[in-house]
Amino acid sequence: MATTVSLLHCGARTELDGPRYDASVSDATFDAPDAIVDAFRDAKDAPPDVVDALPPIDANFKDTFVSDCPTADVTFIYLLSEANDLLSFNPSTLGTKTIGSIKCPGAGTATPYSMAVDRKGVAYAVFTDGKLYRVSTANATCVATSFAVGQGGANGPFTTFGMGFVADTNGPGEQLYVSEASFGGDGGAESKGLASIDTSTFKLNFIGKFSQTVNRSELTGTGAGRLFAFVLPKAGTGSRIDEIDKTNAKNIAQNVLKTGSASSAFAFAFWGGDFWLFTAPGGATTITRYRPGDQTETVMGSLPQTIVGAGVSTCAPSN
Repeated sequence: MATTVSLLHCGARTELDGPRYDASVSDATFDAPDAIVDAFRDAKDAPPDVVDALPPIDANFKDTFVSDCPTADVTFIYLLSEANDLLSFNPSTLGTKTIGSIKCPGAGTATPYSMAVDRKGVAYAVFTDGKLYRVSTANATCVATSFAVGQGGANGPFTTFGMGFVADTNGPGEQLYVSEASFGGDGGAESKGLASIDTSTFKLNFIGKFSQTVNRSELTGTGAGRLFAFVLPKAGTGSRIDEIDKTNAKNIAQNVLKTGSASSAFAFAFWGGDFWLFTAPGGATTITRYRPGDQTETVMGSLPQTIVGAGVSTCAPSN
């Protein structure tokens, strides 16, 4: 299950060239241009942790690698509800279809938390107890994986997490990335960071802590190797989308949105050059299309289910 947020990046402090400003000397007697005086005053008054605004997300998306994409022209966004419903959503027509109800072995009272889909149409769903399942997007069949709950060592545990597949930068291969999601007493504890999961061995590899604070977030990727996080706030309304460097977990670009709230269930997918946001503060889910090119947020419809997971193949169109 998921929700939203907004990020800032810590920048290094560097000393300015020129004479030091002595606060005990008046501006009238300080023998330096006014601009230098003002610069030193600003540096003196600045808080110790100065944060630099991130640049906006580059909306020019490269083409997807399609050499091994069996159904690149009919790739859907797949959705998973809190009540185990698996659906397909076609962004080009806004049509939805119920595939079935997933029945995962050993799930007990746990419910779906997040989902991602690989290039072959296989979905991976993590439940609220941390168990990871493999789900067929053709018929909703669910089988358990050997993923050990709580991996991460000194950087963990990774129990619940947002998740998304991202294509390799120089080829059609792909990797499953996950952003750890913790819940404090207020439901908005800071994420422990970014990791990847090898879907052949189900071993988790910790990559690093985010360079800016991230609370609960969902991930999505592109066929050209870019990774994005949809982050909800710790409190209040709004959200943000951050581009993440998948090699070191650094936040490298960011757009702030009005969609979402700290209490929302949420899901997130990239399709056709747009981000598709699924938010549910309670009950029904609102479908919002976000276009990074003009930074518009448009409500495209709603679903009666509470959607907590969205997954799309990296074979999906990029524009």
